[in-house]
Amino acid sequence: MGKGTKRTSPGADGEKNPLSDVELSDEDAKRLDTVQRDIARAELALERQAQLKLVSVYQKRREVVRTLNKFWAVALMNHPLISFNVQHNADQSALSYLEDLWVERDKQEPRCFTIEFHFKENPFFTDKVLKKEFKYVPHEAADEQADEDGITPSMLDFSWERDVEPSAIKINWKDAEKALTKLYPREVGEDEDDMPAEPGSFFNFFEQEKDMTEIGPTISNEIFPDAIDYFLGKAGGDELDSEDEEDEEDDEDEDEEEIDLEKPRSKKQRI
Repeated sequence: MGKGTKRTSPGADGEKNPLSDVELSDEDAKRLDTVQRDIARAELALERQAQLKLVSVYQKRREVVRTLNKFWAVALMNHPLISFNVQHNADQSALSYLEDLWVERDKQEPRCFTIEFHFKENPFFTDKVLKKEFKYVPHEAADEQADEDGITPSMLDFSWERDVEPSAIKINWKDAEKALTKLYPREVGEDEDDMPAEPGSFFNFFEQEKDMTEIGPTISNEIFPDAIDYFLGKAGGDELDSEDEEDEEDDEDEDEEEIDLEKPRSKKQRI
């Protein structure tokens, strides 16, 4: 090869990309959209059936875990998002009185739900139950017809941001020193829609409508279904455990290197 000649990469000889001429006609787009909506309809019908079947199993689990001290507090804290939002010792202390947690799914729209925290007598508030509802507010057309499963076309266009209204409640704190949401308020960024600069007390989740860090969906879709695994520290275990093991190995290697540097060099043995 002569001096200054550049090599060309494989395939860079002007050949036409064999995928560049793929075009989607309006008719084909409609057919794909119809199939996609059929899939969404079937998935929603199956989700309704699954939730109905799971209620009795969750009730059975409910009775078992009530006998385990601090079951729900441990399960919650073993999820990284919840532990991030429960940074204050006072929050952890308040959650230690949590004796039951329940998620009630909307029968019409199972992607919406109400979360109930049941507490024992505690020094923080008089409420026995703290609730937060993620209410389904359907945006249906007047002439919509439901199918045999009770599913309307608008349900297939479900949007969490548009079709869900989170609720807020007032917690009855026993005194000002125990009012955790006042002691540790949520600090938002410059834009109210931004993630909070400081989440503050976990109990802001109940007293404020906006669920900015998605605590509600995390509890209902991840922790509640797999509560036992979270309590035992097994949920998402393989990835987390491997990362922890790698970190521990790195720490051990660093410790060994530090120790070796501090040791006096051994004298070479004379022959």
